[in-house]
Amino acid sequence: MHVSAIPAFADNYLWLIHDEQHAVVVDPGDAAPVLAMLESKNLTLDAILLTHHHADHAGGVAALLEKFFVPVYGPANEKIAGVTDKVDEQVKIHLPELNLELSVIDVPGHTAGHIAYYAAEQQWLFCGDTLFAGGCGRLFEGTAAQMTVSLAKLAALPDATQVYCAHEYTLSNLRFACAAEPDNAQLQARLIVEQDKRAHGIATVPSTIGMEKATNPFLRYKQPTIEQQLRLEGRLKDRQSLAEITADVTVFAALREWKNNFR
Repeated sequence: MHVSAIPAFADNYLWLIHDEQHAVVVDPGDAAPVLAMLESKNLTLDAILLTHHHADHAGGVAALLEKFFVPVYGPANEKIAGVTDKVDEQVKIHLPELNLELSVIDVPGHTAGHIAYYAAEQQWLFCGDTLFAGGCGRLFEGTAAQMTVSLAKLAALPDATQVYCAHEYTLSNLRFACAAEPDNAQLQARLIVEQDKRAHGIATVPSTIGMEKATNPFLRYKQPTIEQQLRLEGRLKDRQSLAEITADVTVFAALREWKNNFR
């Protein structure tokens, strides 16, 4: 069984999980490249997995359902046309054609009902727009507090877990990470490696949970250097009497806001 990237739009990755006969697609924002890959590999589509409702993740569902009568799994707390099975963290999905079992993880923050899918046996994580290589999703519908909890769930997975995020944002994320944590030597080395990959047309994903824990500021926001940089940038006020957990969320929120406007 393999995972293949299907590039779409300007910087999306749609993910195809497949063997020699069967396939499952994650976040098919565009049906055309999915259909092309299925045809080129002579595969039958057996299921669709959606992490959240944004069009670049779910926009191709209708066209795929015109070709294949398959279950569509999606977040229980979001309304997405075409979803047949609404799932949340209480659910495990078994896909018999691939002998694949997936756990659902609730990861709100980017959207209100965002979910991720984790294959424990293979150590594969399909996390949509929650965790990126070197970054995390914008807080369009959720809160900083929600996102910190969501990211903590993902960071608790085994370090070897492959992180199949949905966008090629890695270089911009790592440039920001270097600004947020300039003394992180592993981060600086990672930026060089990823720049070389992109210069040769190679994808920077999947990453791993271990790499993200070592270099991603949104998993490292409690590091003193990051808080110091936020203060130097004038983006963090004195903690005063805030409780420690509230202060941590304040640091994360300031970091996310800085990234929103970073150039």
